[in-house]
Amino acid sequence: MKKSIVWLASYPKSGNTWTRIFLANYLTNAKEPVPINQVHKFGMGDSIPKTYRMVGGANVDTMNVNVTLGLRDRVLRGIVANNADVNLVKTHNINKPALGTELIPDQFTRSAIYIIRNPLDMVLSYARHYGMSIDDTIDAIGHSDHVNQPDETTVFQFLGSWSDHVESWTGKSSFPICVLRYEDMLTDPHAAFTKVLENIGVPVDPERLDRAVKHSSFKEVSKQEKKGGFAERSRHSETFFSKGTSDNWKSELTEDQVARVRRVHRKVMKKHGYY
Repeated sequence: MKKSIVWLASYPKSGNTWTRIFLANYLTNAKEPVPINQVHKFGMGDSIPKTYRMVGGANVDTMNVNVTLGLRDRVLRGIVANNADVNLVKTHNINKPALGTELIPDQFTRSAIYIIRNPLDMVLSYARHYGMSIDDTIDAIGHSDHVNQPDETTVFQFLGSWSDHVESWTGKSSFPICVLRYEDMLTDPHAAFTKVLENIGVPVDPERLDRAVKHSSFKEVSKQEKKGGFAERSRHSETFFSKGTSDNWKSELTEDQVARVRRVHRKVMKKHGYY
């Protein structure tokens, strides 16, 4: 059994999907952009109910936290069973145990890409995606026991607070972790995605890199979504790809909301240049 999982990890609404779309385009190296609704073929998520039913049986209750945690080891073993050198796996889970279960086991892990986004901007996207108020979102991301509840598209996802999540993925690790800030990805996507490819062990070709960056640009993916929709769009929002910019919080959050985020997450925000 190879340690083949490369985790594409982030708190929700922090740039994970963009990274997956880039990788799909780079690995395909086609003249035309990969359709955004085909991106799932180039990796998988660790919280998809179908995979839990595949290992546990069709009648598995994927809404039951103990059941899904009990099956997680078998789900991850199923991923690495193909004996590939690399298996790209999206996760929003914290890099800590949950109820005694290792969520990110070292025995299956080759490396990880971790994307951080300024929580002041992230809460805006999070609230829109999950159909929550901004105030409720700010409260939620401040709790160490915060989880994404299961539904037809996901089993339980253990997030913890934004600060807990970031610290769990950027601290000491037994496997290599490439840490990227979403804002730096916007400023220089070529440099950021070069680091992604180097972490995975894929040779970097400048022409191919440039093409993949263009094919995964906000302009391109939003055009595709307007034309044919996007399977990962939440039922709570009109579009998945909203703005593709940073610092929207300056005009969309109140002074009190900004103060509440900073009060709870000051230490980690300062550490990563967000304060």
